[in-house]
Amino acid sequence: MYYLGFGFILVAAVWLLMFLLQDNLLFHPQRLRLADLEALRKRFPEAGEVEIKTDDGDTLRGWLIPGEDPAPRPLLIYFGGNADEMSWHLESRQHLREFTWLLVNYRGYGRSSGHPGEEKILSDALLLYDHFTDRDDIDRDRVVAVGVSLGSGVAVHLAAHRKLRAVVLVTPYDSITRVAQRHHPYVPVRWLLQHPFDSLAVAGDIETPALMLIADRDATIPLSHSEALYEAWGGPRKWIRLGGTEHANILQHPESWPAIADFLRNSRSDRIE
Repeated sequence: MYYLGFGFILVAAVWLLMFLLQDNLLFHPQRLRLADLEALRKRFPEAGEVEIKTDDGDTLRGWLIPGEDPAPRPLLIYFGGNADEMSWHLESRQHLREFTWLLVNYRGYGRSSGHPGEEKILSDALLLYDHFTDRDDIDRDRVVAVGVSLGSGVAVHLAAHRKLRAVVLVTPYDSITRVAQRHHPYVPVRWLLQHPFDSLAVAGDIETPALMLIADRDATIPLSHSEALYEAWGGPRKWIRLGGTEHANILQHPESWPAIADFLRNSRSDRIE
């Protein structure tokens, strides 16, 4: 009986520790040093630095790169993974130069202030959309979102609450809760997790065309979790599974960005090619 009670206390202590440390387990903010920022300014002079205040006083910082099409231009909003810093993706703009690119770091990432959390990240996505689509040089009818890993849930949330021409979901999940439960089957994840990012709950009501880009050897988000989201999606959808890719390197595959570019250039609500 003594050992049974000690075992229960030990398990409860581990669960409590996971609960207290869950932000550190889910979010891995990458900061941007001022010296690196100066180097980026020289390397990407076309990338304008932007900052926007949130309602609760934090400041989101990132970049807006004007598209090469005549204004008003289509807008691409990029949402990264849980260990991304948006300057790492400035070069990706070369694949879709006609789009104006918006790459803003989550709170606590890059040079954005504050601390990340699901509620804040999702509300900030709506704030960014509303702020930047109000510009005269942006075509509100041609706004798209690209969400990678954690950011796929942010893009899904945006598609559920704002008008998008199309959405690209790279290594997407049905929910962080379900993925975490799979990785930790003996932990009561549903009771402990404060950031569920439940894309599956809203997917059926979304009519936005979606491309889901899947890594063939994804150990972080197992295939079944992407499939569940795909099957539930309410709008036109397309599935591309890239052979030999893993969760962290899928966008380095030579077919990834051409597939994304082709989809975004050709997507309409009544057709997916």
